[in-house]
Amino acid sequence: MSLTFLGTGDAFAGGGRLQACLHLDGGPEPMLLDCGATALVALKRAGIRPASIRYVALSHLHGDHFAGLPWLILDGQFSERTGTLQIAGPVNAQERVERTFEALYPGATAVERAFATTFVELSERTACELGPALITPFEVRHSSGAPCYALRVEYGGKVIAYSGDTEWTDALIDVAHGADLFVCECNFYDLKAPGHLDYLTLAEQRPRINCDRIVLTHMSEQMLARAADVELETAADGAVITL
Repeated sequence: MSLTFLGTGDAFAGGGRLQACLHLDGGPEPMLLDCGATALVALKRAGIRPASIRYVALSHLHGDHFAGLPWLILDGQFSERTGTLQIAGPVNAQERVERTFEALYPGATAVERAFATTFVELSERTACELGPALITPFEVRHSSGAPCYALRVEYGGKVIAYSGDTEWTDALIDVAHGADLFVCECNFYDLKAPGHLDYLTLAEQRPRINCDRIVLTHMSEQMLARAADVELETAADGAVITL
């Protein structure tokens, strides 16, 4: 299976990077982990047909992680999409997506389309089937008006762990245990900020994380400026990892 980093920036487009979005392929069907506001741009830039995405799992409800959904839905409306779009996310994900959609395009949520958009609610440490994947959410330390999760994703015969946004919590040890790949946010190099990780903390905790590989994402300008100083791999928009 392959993972494409469609967006690796933070909420403020650090380094000119696009917002959080991971594309998984190689299983029965492709899917997305998070769908930041720039996701449609990223999909088309990568030559990925948006209508091929029938499943999206959301780590949490901040705009740089879910606000691309209105455009993904609109693109489907005007490109004659027919396949259902299923979205898994924290409690109230449907309400938050629809409120965002209405703010951007008033009346859009009442439009009849040739495809359905459905929502599945994620619950703490409860495995959830989402199309080609089995997803287990682990609550982490971040604030978005709803529970924030790291996601353990079994897909295409591999296990992908994804931190979402969080400061250090031992839940990351659990979500990444035995994973083939752990995609971990690293917003800062040495700044200790609520709700986000810094590289020095992650490096200190690395011996406790039992996984094959860690790749850093969601990097700010400060972290990008120090990327050459770190030992862990760093992601880039458009990079592909094959497992």
